Amino acid sequence: MPSIPRKQPLVEFLSQKGYWVFYPRWRGAWESSGQFPAKSPQQDILDIVTELPKGITELALGRKFRCSPKGIFVIGGSLGGAASILSSMDSRITKVIANCPVVDWSILRTEQKKETSNSSYPAYIREAFGNGYRVSDKNWNKLSNGVFYNPAHHIEDLAPSKMMIFRAKDDPYIPWRLVDSFARRSAIKIKLLSRGGRLSTVNVVRKYWPQIKRFFDS
Repeated sequence: MPSIPRKQPLVEFLSQKGYWVFYPRWRGAWESSGQFPAKSPQQDILDIVTELPKGITELALGRKFRCSPKGIFVIGGSLGGAASILSSMDSRITKVIANCPVVDWSILRTEQKKETSNSSYPAYIREAFGNGYRVSDKNWNKLSNGVFYNPAHHIEDLAPSKMMIFRAKDDPYIPWRLVDSFARRSAIKIKLLSRGGRLSTVNVVRKYWPQIKRFFDS
């Protein structure tokens, strides 16, 4: 976030591996109703997990499907990487992959300045994306309090065996040392690449699938 929904290749790749794949929209983003981020975004993931036993209805043709997963895996990048890390605290989540995750929102104001000269980041989002993101200054500013939706705040509560992080040292948006320090302090596995910039989650999953699959199965 901000971006446009474009993970169809990843959905197809994982479905071909035999997984049910759900690509959600955050509350207050794109096709979802509500305001972003009125609730901590990992709750959006967990609410979907809660609904799975009720089955899935395809809207176009009304077909119904039952889903009884043997395991639930969460893959998220950037802001979604934080959601994947925080969702891992729920006992229903088997394993998570966090690609280029935001692990501490203390960098928020510094990183926003790299993206826009607008003094108000929510105003920039509203102008750039229209109703693609319904975000107020009040809700967005909750991210800077160090508690709301902040993996670093929950570092003592995390289960490192459930998580794997991917990121590149030359990512221009999130300092790699911050993520590396977070991974070391929490004992989370991290794949730290020398180059790659802002790693594409689609490309990471495809390229490192054998390693990810072994991690999922372990």
